[in-house]
Amino acid sequence: MSIEVLVPNLPESVSDATLVSWHKKVGDFVKKNEALIDLETDKVVLEVTAQESGVLSQILKENGAIVTAGEVLAILNTKSAEEIAPIEPITPSATIKVNDDEMPLSPSVRRLIHENGLNPVDISGTGKSGRLTKADIIEHLNKSPSTDTLVIKNESTVVPDKVSTIVVADPIAPSIESTTGSSIRPEQRVAMTRLRAKVAERLLQAQQNAAMLTTFNEVNMQNVIDLRNQYKDRFEKKHGVKLGFMSFFVKASIEALKHFPAINASIDGSDIIYHGYYDLGIAVSTPRGLIVPVLHDADQLDFAGIEKSIASYGEKARAGTLSYDDLKGGTFTITNGGVFGSMLSTPILNPPQCAILGMHAIKERAVVENGQIVIRPIMYLALSYDHRLVDGREAVQFLVTIKECLESPAHLLLNI
Repeated sequence: MSIEVLVPNLPESVSDATLVSWHKKVGDFVKKNEALIDLETDKVVLEVTAQESGVLSQILKENGAIVTAGEVLAILNTKSAEEIAPIEPITPSATIKVNDDEMPLSPSVRRLIHENGLNPVDISGTGKSGRLTKADIIEHLNKSPSTDTLVIKNESTVVPDKVSTIVVADPIAPSIESTTGSSIRPEQRVAMTRLRAKVAERLLQAQQNAAMLTTFNEVNMQNVIDLRNQYKDRFEKKHGVKLGFMSFFVKASIEALKHFPAINASIDGSDIIYHGYYDLGIAVSTPRGLIVPVLHDADQLDFAGIEKSIASYGEKARAGTLSYDDLKGGTFTITNGGVFGSMLSTPILNPPQCAILGMHAIKERAVVENGQIVIRPIMYLALSYDHRLVDGREAVQFLVTIKECLESPAHLLLNI
């Protein structure tokens, strides 16, 4: 009996997808629910799995093909499942057997393992429950000796412990090095991913269609740092998650948005939509590019709820399992360039939102307090906004409100 492997229903507003990679070839045995194909959309990567066990008898769409929902990708011969003993190749499979336990692998990790002919058992995982991450594979490849003239490598981002946000490995943008003294001038042309192309389109759209301005301020993080240091151990013991800085910024942003509803609004044609809810996007750098998972109804979350949501999104981003619902919506965005060492920047709007808050690195700086020069941990803040909807006075006062909430955290805890 033969069954068709179809493109699944795509997320709302997504018309087609790109076939990124096959994990099996014609003639391979496939187990039920084993991953066959990775499909990339503008927002997420979708896994197509086998509905039944069988042998892949025909591939109708090759890597790079543009496909739509319901299209036939391959033919699976299920009768062969009874006749042919399953051979379980290590590298392409969705899970790897280790001491009778299954090791789940994300699509991007499987792809790297398959392309480089690696055995996952030989690599130490640093993810949750020892799970392999893309950074683990890249680090393993960089440590492996190579005699090739050209070396393509990726470097993972190191995140300072004292900054809390979602950060994963750097995007796949290989740097190419040639041997010393060689006359070869290597270069590599790679197709832009759908996500990268969509990000480029939206950022250009934001610059062309919005009257974008940025206002800046600085915040003394001393009180937040002291409060965090005092309670972080008890917080983690009670809630099972670390107390970071991002939850303070989320809470402060919500308080400021309540005072200045125009900054939580968006423009639709000639209309202004004022949102009576607070869905805050947290910008994330992933191997595929920039994405913005959303904390829905963030005003109803306490500090622990915010930190757990951020940790969950971080794990999903590393594993490449963020869903469309995780990315849908958003009325205001926070981006943290400080984890990469940024001192000051002007973030670009995330349409159709009309404002975005940029966080930066915390640095000890000399400031004047009560006529005395003292050293304080200072962070520069940036608020980019659409001047068509938000006046300069509102933008400045919004940023001042965030500054006041962070410099006096009691405002957030006592709701005053």
